[in-house]
Amino acid sequence: MANESQDSNNENAANDSMPRRIFFKAGVGLVGACYAGAIAYPVYRYLSTPARQSAALAAIKEISLPPEKLPAAGTALQFLFGTRPALLIRHEDGTMVCFDAVCTHLGCTVQFQPKEKHIHCACHGGIYDMNTGKNVSGPPPKPLKQYKVEVAADGQIVISRA
Repeated sequence: MANESQDSNNENAANDSMPRRIFFKAGVGLVGACYAGAIAYPVYRYLSTPARQSAALAAIKEISLPPEKLPAAGTALQFLFGTRPALLIRHEDGTMVCFDAVCTHLGCTVQFQPKEKHIHCACHGGIYDMNTGKNVSGPPPKPLKQYKVEVAADGQIVISRA
């Protein structure tokens, strides 16, 4: 009888450990899958973003801003041209220029600095000329994209791809 009881306990232990092993393996597999997904998702987003952005940007050829959005002389207006930020600068003499407001170095949004009379990227210190968008100093490899600016007869500011 003692042997039967001991054999019964061994069988119960063997039966109980099998579901625990399966549960443990499933848990480890689930954690591994989550970890792989946590790594793969940002890589997917990084690789798919340029295609999505270029498709969205290509769809928009021009936009119009109402006259009340016209920035004061010596200031700038930041707005969206499609899905990308843009910068409309009005010079002291009243002329206007418009640039893509995304730094050509790592894609940070640039800001107009009227006192220094340049466009600045705060991420890595890139500086662009406020008249031409040309990269003057810092790490940006190329100038900002420039848009064409016109004022329509009704006062609308029409901004289009150059």
